[in-house]
Amino acid sequence: MSSGLLALLDDVTLIAKAAAASLDDAAAHAYKAGTKSAGVVIDDTAVTPSYVTGLAARRELPIVLRIARGSLINKLVLLMPGALALSFFAPWAVQPILLLGGLFLAFEGAEKVHHWLAPTHRHKTDTDLSAAPQTPAELAQFEERKVRSAIKTDLILSAEIMAITLAALPADIPLVNKALSLALVGLFLTFLVYGAVALIVKADDAGVALARSGSRIVAAAGRALVRVMPSVLNLLSTVGTLAMLWVGGGIVLHSLEVFGLAAPAHLLHEFAVGAGHVFPPIGGAVEWGLTALGSGIFGLALGAALVPVVDKTIMPLVGLIRRN
Repeated sequence: MSSGLLALLDDVTLIAKAAAASLDDAAAHAYKAGTKSAGVVIDDTAVTPSYVTGLAARRELPIVLRIARGSLINKLVLLMPGALALSFFAPWAVQPILLLGGLFLAFEGAEKVHHWLAPTHRHKTDTDLSAAPQTPAELAQFEERKVRSAIKTDLILSAEIMAITLAALPADIPLVNKALSLALVGLFLTFLVYGAVALIVKADDAGVALARSGSRIVAAAGRALVRVMPSVLNLLSTVGTLAMLWVGGGIVLHSLEVFGLAAPAHLLHEFAVGAGHVFPPIGGAVEWGLTALGSGIFGLALGAALVPVVDKTIMPLVGLIRRN
């Protein structure tokens, strides 16, 4: 009996070690893949605070929590099984989907740049406050609209994150490791984004509370926090847009390379490497910076070409289909 128990414990130990090794591998893959989603993550963090604009301070965190829960459902329940099925049954489809995601990022980034240059052309969204709620029933409907709109937007961004993660994972790793990696990326990025959003939306309240402090230094710090938050949000939005153009352009360049059109990516790479050699002490930083800049410029040009196509052709077609 004792030898059987020892053998069983031995087996359990081996299984535990194998599970720990798989988790370590999945964590390493998740980290490498998750870093490639930087542009989407920054944009998500920049966009989400707008969905709690116009709400009472006591409702901000509950709304952020509901959106975060919806984001987890998007990633882990709706998208992850589809991503795993795709990688198992149709791995050839991952790259075309990633290319579409890159085109979408480039389009979104270029459209935001267009809004900067021509703010009167900004589209109305569910976060606009032209019809502020007056009664409790209107307030409930207003919150529900905001939550649904935020989760719908998150679904698109989460799909891009899952596609980028899946494409970044080695093709030969076990399916279990792929699932663990996707789950870890989904969990970590959701907590990262919505944790940051919670801090951002409550920063004003924290500043007001500090400003009421009896300490002159603490009160001054509170007032400074309230004053600086609009600039922080604007900066975050700008960085998110630039990151979308950089990541979107990079994805499209890499996808073109995979599909046999390697010249644009090779040209950018050779230029960046050559410039890096001119500044040996900081050659790596110069190479990375020029690659990111080149990808961003390519993404902006590509997105700018897509904006009129989407606005004049695709969106009217989608509207026609919905009406019918």
